[in-house]
Amino acid sequence: MEKRKLVLTIIGVVILAMVIMVYIYLSKPGKDEKKNQQTINQVQTVQQKTNEKKENTEKNTSGDELENVTPGSEEYRGFLLDNVLHSPNEGDIHYNVYIPDAYDGTKEYALYVTLPGYQGLYFQGVGENIRTEDFGFEAQKYITDMIIVAPQLNDWGQTSADQTIELTQYFLTHYIINPSKVYINGYSGGETLSLVLAKQPELYTAALMCSSQWDGAYEPVVEMKTLVYFVIGESDEYYGSEPFKEAYQQIHELYKEQGLSESEIDKLVVLDVKDKDYFEGTPVTYQHGGGYLFCRDKEIMGWLFNQ
Repeated sequence: MEKRKLVLTIIGVVILAMVIMVYIYLSKPGKDEKKNQQTINQVQTVQQKTNEKKENTEKNTSGDELENVTPGSEEYRGFLLDNVLHSPNEGDIHYNVYIPDAYDGTKEYALYVTLPGYQGLYFQGVGENIRTEDFGFEAQKYITDMIIVAPQLNDWGQTSADQTIELTQYFLTHYIINPSKVYINGYSGGETLSLVLAKQPELYTAALMCSSQWDGAYEPVVEMKTLVYFVIGESDEYYGSEPFKEAYQQIHELYKEQGLSESEIDKLVVLDVKDKDYFEGTPVTYQHGGGYLFCRDKEIMGWLFNQ
């Protein structure tokens, strides 16, 4: 009898142990459950990062989306230097850029592109264009809500013209820009500007050409009625004033052939030839250095930014 009780006790203990083990087993997540939970956590993390990236991309689309840009790391008087737009069509385009602190992509800003003279080309050194020319700084006095781009090109030929167009289109696409307030200037070797205007004048509201010459076609500019202001010293030591006089006359005649009146033409194209008196008593000792004065001339810069 006692032996039977012992056997039953042992059986009971074994059954109880088995029940406890089953309970413990069922109460713990299995390998599949652990794997599923891990996958869920990963998906949630990825989704969170995706949402953050999407949110940042949306912000950058209104501001500075850098997916095709290597940003610079050095600043000079508010400009971020040596940013590089990696264009599949035009190669690497180096540029300096000023973006006002108030820009947040909630309203349209003006855009101003200032093309360098020879001394500001990229091989001359990073930032040499804005270190030696003040167009980008003086422009800030006229329009505060304006992004200013100062590309550092490699020459004054068609390649640089194409890169200027590509860079302009990049900013028009990736920033909130008022398309009726897109300005451009070129000084000296910035004659690249005439090639830009000959190819895609519709991108720009008004153009200021300083101390240079016109190398592009005239007809596209007249067709789009892009505003152009020519300014040069009468005795410019490098170009002379004749090339600008000729360019002005060509554009003037094309408008005249369209039946425009003199007053209408005067609103579309301006020729401003400065005599020696304009330079006397100034820091400029030679007329080709007139860019120093032109960018500080309220009549000239006011014309550009009042369009």
